[in-house]
Amino acid sequence: MASSSWLSPSPTSSFICNKKDLGFSAFPSQSQISIHKCKKQISKKIVSVMAPQQSERKPATTGFVKTGMTMTEKILARASEKPQLSPGDNVWVNVDILMTHDVCGPGSIGIFKKEFGEDAKVWDRDKVVIIPDHYIFTSDERANRNVDILRDFCTEQNIKYFYDIKDLSNFKANPDYKGVCHVALAQEGHCRPGEVLLGTDSHTCTAGAFGQFATGIGNTDAGFVLGTGKLLLKVPPTLRFVMDGEMPPYLLAKDLILQIIGEISVAGATYKSMEFVGTTVESLNMEERMTLCNMVVEAGGKNGVVPADSTTFKYLEDKTSLPYEPVYSDAQASFLSEYRFDISKLEPLVAKPHSPDNRALARECKDVKIDRVYVGSCTGGKTEDFMAAAKVFLASGKKVKVPTFLVPATQKVWMDIYALPVPGSGGKTCAQIFEEAGCDTPASPSCAACLGGPKDTYARMNEPQVCVSTTNRNFPGRMGHKEGQIYLASPYTAAASALTGYVTDPREFLQ
Repeated sequence: MASSSWLSPSPTSSFICNKKDLGFSAFPSQSQISIHKCKKQISKKIVSVMAPQQSERKPATTGFVKTGMTMTEKILARASEKPQLSPGDNVWVNVDILMTHDVCGPGSIGIFKKEFGEDAKVWDRDKVVIIPDHYIFTSDERANRNVDILRDFCTEQNIKYFYDIKDLSNFKANPDYKGVCHVALAQEGHCRPGEVLLGTDSHTCTAGAFGQFATGIGNTDAGFVLGTGKLLLKVPPTLRFVMDGEMPPYLLAKDLILQIIGEISVAGATYKSMEFVGTTVESLNMEERMTLCNMVVEAGGKNGVVPADSTTFKYLEDKTSLPYEPVYSDAQASFLSEYRFDISKLEPLVAKPHSPDNRALARECKDVKIDRVYVGSCTGGKTEDFMAAAKVFLASGKKVKVPTFLVPATQKVWMDIYALPVPGSGGKTCAQIFEEAGCDTPASPSCAACLGGPKDTYARMNEPQVCVSTTNRNFPGRMGHKEGQIYLASPYTAAASALTGYVTDPREFLQ
């Protein structure tokens, strides 16, 4: 039987509802969440004949009893042309979008050519999206060669969606160049509810924010998808995370996902789907939902997913003209476990070195002296992330005490930093506020120092320093130096820490 997991309170999770405090009657009927036993398929073989029942009964199904499915199960069922799927089933799935980038693209292309032939064509040139973003602004010859390989392949295959960069001295001179693949996929309209999106990057799960199945795959799998448009996938069981309560003004989605990873550990969702629901999730904008889904892989998750709603549809209005059909978990769907959180009681968090599940309250780390702050990446380099950081700088009116590096995820984010007024600032842009606070000038859009990269990568940690970062991983060597210490945090907490030179709770400036 599927079990419902209710977490008992602990010092850092006192807002989590305890089982004995909750009865299903406490929730409105439309949002009740029940977990049912999986019903076994009924054999077609007739074993006995019964006299008709006198009481009224519903017609029997023919063949088998159809059980409820989760969002992930429904998406994979549709993509595999199956009427019903259950966790553990292995199915051939039709892929809607395959994304690759400059790090894994050359390897995937090499496997494709080796297995399908030098002159083979990709299964659908309109469904392949190739985005250089990782090692771009560098003099490293091998990194530059990788982008050349992508360019040659896209020319040969006539790939429609190749976001090229040629002039490394000025990213603005490359109108096709976007930046970080996971943010670019959303901005360019490649994310749609109900679809299957695979990418050669573990953070491809970001796109689950749009109510689709999105996960990272390896080069061999990608090479196969390039040639066939299909992949054999095992259906994951689903963990459901119900987050209710009004989001405090000092919290961001990064705090929510750090809390969840801290609760279940970096292995707590291994090959499982993580479904996020509840009033708090419904209140989040699309970029915050992307942050939530982005880090499910840090818990070992196969994919993360948020049900599509009016927020999703409004975001997509000017992004895609292709039709899409959202799906939602059935009321009788079976979840492996369910976790409930009262977000109104959550405090700002960090993940201390050297693991994303090494959770602590930001205020508990106030004595940790830092050397630098980094705001960027697919996790924390979106427009809303920079708006959040600017809000803290604006509220303080002070200058940063440590070098503060700003790396917009994409060209569009970079333009937003220089164009959009920050609410309550009297018309000032993020760029103006950052300059007044003494931050580094916003850099060229890319993954930059999030995963270290070549020695000349902007903001790379080339010394054993302590960094507060809005990125997603803090393993030894992740941002460069193997003795560097990385504290993962929200843009609010990162900005507050930049102002003091210590890990700092943003409530010091936001209340």
